[in-house]
Amino acid sequence: MGERRLRGLPASPGVAIGRAWWYRPDELRVVRRHGESAEVERARLRQAREESAAELEALIAARRDRLSPEELAIFEAQRLMLDDPDLLARVEETIERGASAEAAWEAGIQTVAAQLRALPDPYFQARAADVEDVGRRVLRRLLGVSEALELPEQPVVMLAEDLTPSDTATLDPARVLALVTSAGGPTSHAAILARRLGIPAVVGVGAALGVVAEGTLLVVDGNSGELIASPSVEEQTSAEARRRIWLAERAAAGEAAAEPAVTRDGHRVEVAANVGSLEDARAAVRLGAEGVGLLRTEFLYLDRTTAPDEEEQLTAYRPLLEALEGRPVVVRTFDVGGDKPLLYLPLEPQPNPFLGVRAIRLARRHPELLRVQLRAILRTGYPAVRVMFPMVATVEEIRWLRGVFEEVKRELEAAGAKLPRDLQAGMMVEIPSAAVLADRFAPWVDFFSIGTNDLAQYTLAADRTNPAVAELADAFHPAVLRLIRIVVEAGHAAGRWVGVCGELAGEPLAAPLLVGLGVDELSMAPVAIPAVKAAIRRWMLAEARSLAEQALGQDSGAAVRDLVRAAAPLPGPRESSD
Repeated sequence: MGERRLRGLPASPGVAIGRAWWYRPDELRVVRRHGESAEVERARLRQAREESAAELEALIAARRDRLSPEELAIFEAQRLMLDDPDLLARVEETIERGASAEAAWEAGIQTVAAQLRALPDPYFQARAADVEDVGRRVLRRLLGVSEALELPEQPVVMLAEDLTPSDTATLDPARVLALVTSAGGPTSHAAILARRLGIPAVVGVGAALGVVAEGTLLVVDGNSGELIASPSVEEQTSAEARRRIWLAERAAAGEAAAEPAVTRDGHRVEVAANVGSLEDARAAVRLGAEGVGLLRTEFLYLDRTTAPDEEEQLTAYRPLLEALEGRPVVVRTFDVGGDKPLLYLPLEPQPNPFLGVRAIRLARRHPELLRVQLRAILRTGYPAVRVMFPMVATVEEIRWLRGVFEEVKRELEAAGAKLPRDLQAGMMVEIPSAAVLADRFAPWVDFFSIGTNDLAQYTLAADRTNPAVAELADAFHPAVLRLIRIVVEAGHAAGRWVGVCGELAGEPLAAPLLVGLGVDELSMAPVAIPAVKAAIRRWMLAEARSLAEQALGQDSGAAVRDLVRAAAPLPGPRESSD
């Protein structure tokens, strides 16, 4: 079958051995092109849309704890798409001309998707796949085809070109030993799902994956990104040993999840969670989070026709904060606009939304939005609230933001509101200018939190949502690590704590690097907490510092990963934090 060893991008750690099973979605063929009557076809379409809407609502309710806030937003947007007046007008016009409901719906979806792909804005280009996803959902109803992703009874290594949001939401993790895709990157739906479910995954293998035949025995190494087809007896034996070690480490990490993350020589690192819902907050507590390093608030702003008012926000925040039982919480102010457009604040089309009007740039154009949110956050009265401003690029911006924050605080105090006892205001470091000038920002903040996803894509000039260049947006790259060091040194010199809340924080392989660079807090998806804590416990602080120094002298992210793997202490009794 050609090359036995294939390489992709490591997307979710672990080792798996199993038979290949290809997921190839059914091709939905519309045969009946002419309808019975316009009235009958409209009724069929209406019923299919209503059933699809109910299906989406049930999916959101049942899997809210498994889906990220971004994925939930996709399905909520799909629900709204079913009632899109422009799409429906186009489809009904085609029905009036004698087309069947399925033919008219297929044509309408294809037209809208093609229009989105033709736009220069990468955000809208990416939305074409979501349009097609919801289009298939309705089309299946019209054609009477099952929606379920039917896996074999025996667990398999699942191969796919890529996975849609609907595919990832309905996947049964009990039947998937590992996941391998030819497309996608570390931030694709498939990669995010695999990490959340704790199954090994390799993505971005490319066209070479297509030659792997159904039923082929595979070894999948989610740590290195390697795939071995038809492994030899020696390769199987080696993989089985690595898998046993991985499973034992994962079990031990789960048992010790509630314990603090302390290096072998007593240096403690705070491990927190990134959350965006009540279910996330509960999972964070259950899995050992010492706090929340990133509370996303975008869910309050997206896919609606009016901005959330102060009381609505207060009602949304309070139960989520109560679930955290007094742990410190960093609440990020809205990071919307740009690649997350708002229906009630139309902006001019932006050629590159990641470099456009978003987050605090939008807040400066509409300061009342920010003031309302700050009032709601501060009025919660939660003991340890830290407010964090995203996408700060200039010192002038943080001065303005701090001014608004202090003004809102004074107004609430004058009105007799009970404010949080441990109230702080900080900023995300996502833009290279903020990292390089961290010493100039430090007087205006109480802390820094580094968003490595955006910092990597801006530093390497590689759109992390673009499969063609996603691999370049590597947070392990020495250029990104050097910026992290600059922020840590500037923050500590000014007496400020420094956290990391991007995907890098949830990578066990990155834990010694970040500890060695002096990061005080790591915040990640709740499911990653046990493994990252276990990774920290394996190292001496001096070892981590030496490793970080060596990493800064490498030439690539791949070289940094190899360096860490070669230096990693063996698991075992040395993991103890005594």
